[in-house]
Amino acid sequence: MAATGGDVKLLGFWASPFVMRVKIALNLKSEGYESLDEVLGTKSELLLKSNPVYKMIPVLIHEGKPICESMVIVEYVDEVWAGPGPSIVPSDPTDRAVARFWATYIDDKLPSAVRTIIGVLKGNKAEAVEQIAAMLPLLEEAFKIYSKGKDFFGGDTIGYLDIALGSCLGWIRAVEKIVGVKLLDEEVVPLLVGWSKRFCVDGAVISVMPKADDLVEFSKAL
Repeated sequence: MAATGGDVKLLGFWASPFVMRVKIALNLKSEGYESLDEVLGTKSELLLKSNPVYKMIPVLIHEGKPICESMVIVEYVDEVWAGPGPSIVPSDPTDRAVARFWATYIDDKLPSAVRTIIGVLKGNKAEAVEQIAAMLPLLEEAFKIYSKGKDFFGGDTIGYLDIALGSCLGWIRAVEKIVGVKLLDEEVVPLLVGWSKRFCVDGAVISVMPKADDLVEFSKAL
């Protein structure tokens, strides 16, 4: 589908890694958008109208039509603005399936562990830290296989899986500060550490990646 431009709004919140995914995708495509931040603890009328099922951010509103769920939106952005910028979703069916598998794995494990550690969810915080620590070597091996020696999971440029995991880097660093444990350890996951540095300084990311210290302070407010 060719790029259509038009009115683009993003309902979100600065600390949400899921919202960050959409921002990165739009930045990769050099597509301008209006960012509409929700107020913490409330749900705007526009959000409730745009996402009546889950009532959650992010929501991309393109020419008045809402699109929900972060990785669904990432795929939508890649398809609608196919011309500008690099392709985000792998074109090869096998690569695409693998990327979706790992993105689902990340979403199944990482957000709940972070929420447990910062106290939003009830649970054993030590076990949540161990869960993240156990994830990273698996993702290190996935990077080794699927990057094929290049800078990103997506190859030479940031792709689908880079966005899925990279959007969580701010919170991983915040957790490190909160619990005093180094999770992205160069001695354990050197490839991921190198990848994380490249990801965070990329032009599509650097302006939207929240600082770990700000997330630590935000977690105290929660």
